[in-house]
Amino acid sequence: MNKGVLALAATTLLLAGCSTINPYTGERQTSNAARLGVGGAFVGGVVGAMFNSDDRLKGALIGAGIGGVAGGATGVYMDNQEAKLREEMAGTGVTITRTGDQILLNMPGSITFEVNEADLRDDFENNLDGVAAILVEYPDTLIVISGHTDSTGSLALNQRLSEERAQSVADYLQSQGVQSVRIIPVGAGPNRPIADNSTAEGRAANRRVELVLEPIEQEDLQ
Repeated sequence: MNKGVLALAATTLLLAGCSTINPYTGERQTSNAARLGVGGAFVGGVVGAMFNSDDRLKGALIGAGIGGVAGGATGVYMDNQEAKLREEMAGTGVTITRTGDQILLNMPGSITFEVNEADLRDDFENNLDGVAAILVEYPDTLIVISGHTDSTGSLALNQRLSEERAQSVADYLQSQGVQSVRIIPVGAGPNRPIADNSTAEGRAANRRVELVLEPIEQEDLQ
């Protein structure tokens, strides 16, 4: 089991029963250690904790030519990345939240996937093109992609759908040049709602994909 990937996914989402795909084996992994969800809040120190627990991922990032951001430059690095993302995503329906050195992109279901489907909508691909170009420009950024569903249907169905949607976004970003080692897809199913599932509006808000961007610093790779 890749403890580093599980640690990152659990720390970022803090979800019980959260599934992620091990980038080394391609197998699904489930973390049952976490008990709380974040719903737009952020957790600091994610990358540092990950690298402390998994030298393989650190080695893979180094092997991919990722050198990390110098500690004193991290804030400016994320500031510039955030500014470009806000400009690129203006008017698309994607919302951006910044907390500390982490950036959250919330991509609602109305622009991402058709109901019960995991194939990217054509207009969503256009939005992802802009995101991918910026992520390629900023190679010292780790990306956690989490798929979320409403509570309609079975838990197993929603879990699988959320995983497939996160993987679809991951695959598309990779096809646009973002290194796969930087991307961690996570399926959260219906476990982390941000709105009331008893209303149509709430269910629509809960059907979403989130990208959490975290800087990789030079000290993480040492």
